[in-house]
This record gives sequence, C-alpha cells and structure tokens, in this order.
Amino acid sequence: MQAMAKKQEKSKKDAKTEVETEATGMNCIFCKILDGIIPARKFYEDDTAIAFLDINPASPGHSLVVPRHHFKTIADGTQEIIAGTFVAVKNVAELVKTRMNCDGLNIMVNQGRDAGQVIEHFHVHVVPRYKGDNIHIIPPDRKMSDEKLDEILDKLK
Repeated sequence: MQAMAKKQEKSKKDAKTEVETEATGMNCIFCKILDGIIPARKFYEDDTAIAFLDINPASPGHSLVVPRHHFKTIADGTQEIIAGTFVAVKNVAELVKTRMNCDGLNIMVNQGRDAGQVIEHFHVHVVPRYKGDNIHIIPPDRKMSDEKLDEILDKLK
C-alpha cells in the first residue's frame, strides 16, 4: 500500500513538474536548442538572441532568430528583449544577404496558429529570396474600398 501511495505521489509530482516546465518553456524545442539539449546549425549569437538555420527552409539560408527568453508573442516580450531581438535580426539579415548572395529578403513573424506560428516561442524568420524562386509569401493584390479602409482606420485609432 505504501509503495502504491508513493507511486501515486510521484506521478502527481511528475505531472506538476511537466506543467511548471511547460509554462517556463522547458518543453519548448527552441528553449532546448538554447540550452544545448537539441543541436542546431547556429551561426549567430549575442546576449539577447541566437540565429540558426531552419530545418524546413523556404529557401537556402532560411534562418530563425530566437530570443534567449521564452515568450509566445511580441506582446509578451519586454521592450528591451524585443529591441535586442530586432538588432539581432538586422545583423542576421546583413549576414544572410551578403553570404547567401540573395536578391532580397523576407523578414517575418508569425503570431498564433492561424498565422502559421508552429513553435510557441517568439521568433523571426529571415528568408533569402532569389529571382525566380517561386516562393509566394506576399498575398495577391486585394483591392479594398475607401469606405472599408476608413472603417478599419477608425478601429485602429
């Protein structure tokens, strides 16, 4: 009986630990990369962020810039960490543009599953673009009436 009670207690403790670590990012693949638990092809690091190659790249050189602190969206990060992350984005963009000899770059953030965020740790994509690469990131032209644009503007003011 005591053994069974101890086993149940351990099970409760393990479940609690998993919930706690998930909340702090311990089950996050990017946090595991940051902690060196999972390998990545890192090529840039500073005090705020790291950059590594995306394992499912849209194009050669597609990179992810990931802040060292775990948070899900830009709204969840501090001003200081967001600013530092975008300094890293600038540095990574310059490296990728120069070393990959690409014609342009897409720099993107996906926030939320419906926007394409797969990993719930804020990150920025730096995607090299090449003439004729046939990547369609920019949506097709969608014309909107002046009335609709004014309605949206009023919501945002």
